[in-house]
Amino acid sequence: MVEKKSQLISVDDRKTVGQQFVENPRMTCRDVNVYYGDKHAVHDVSIDIARNEVLAMIGPSGCGKSTFLRCLNRMNDTIDICRVTGEITLDDNDIYAKNIDIVSLRALVGMVFQKPNPFPKSIYDNVAYGPTIHGLTESKSDLDGIVENSLVKAGLWDEVKDRLDQPGTGLSGGQQQRLCIARAIAVEPELILMDEPCSALDPIATAKIEELIAELREQYTIVIVTHNMQQAARVSQRTAYFHLGDLIEVGYTDRLFTTPRHQLTEDYITGRFG
Repeated sequence: MVEKKSQLISVDDRKTVGQQFVENPRMTCRDVNVYYGDKHAVHDVSIDIARNEVLAMIGPSGCGKSTFLRCLNRMNDTIDICRVTGEITLDDNDIYAKNIDIVSLRALVGMVFQKPNPFPKSIYDNVAYGPTIHGLTESKSDLDGIVENSLVKAGLWDEVKDRLDQPGTGLSGGQQQRLCIARAIAVEPELILMDEPCSALDPIATAKIEELIAELREQYTIVIVTHNMQQAARVSQRTAYFHLGDLIEVGYTDRLFTTPRHQLTEDYITGRFG
């Protein structure tokens, strides 16, 4: 049996290639490592996230892309055995500094999960919850405006405006995911993190989410983890390829998918493994 090329590349050759860094980034990550107990899950990742870009993270299951994504809003803090080292800054502020309020951070760096997770509340209350607890409104009319604006941005307003008092859990899967995006937008984030946001959706709902991502990029910076390489090619400006906890390659999406610079990236894109 012929051994795969990817297995012949030594760890020493896995130095990140491509456009890791950008001018005037919204977020910077330097030498980020993640440990689950004794397991070293993410190794020395350094990358910038540009303003108003969609950065896609791809790679085989278990390669560390979702783990790294959760570092960007300190979601890994919820895991007792998880430890993160290195430096991550948002607009030059160290998000792991001791004086950082994590609740406020997660408002600035919102997250949309793989499976839609609306609260067991009305559609209106799902969107209004964040602005209410963060004190972003002074009146009911202000709150009404935020709810409507967020639902409009999420492409959901026309579908739900006449039933805002009905449960969010009663919406279809694609509508629930757009409701979760509206909920994230409502607290005025700087970044939106998306962890496989379309994996539980049908093709029609997926297309709507992808269209929404393109529209949201005009106002937000977005980082999306996806197993779907075609989706990464459609929605992102840059793509980062992860393999066994290493960031292997970062590049402009059209270039990375047509002329990858690293053998591991080429092997994954051409289907030799993954």
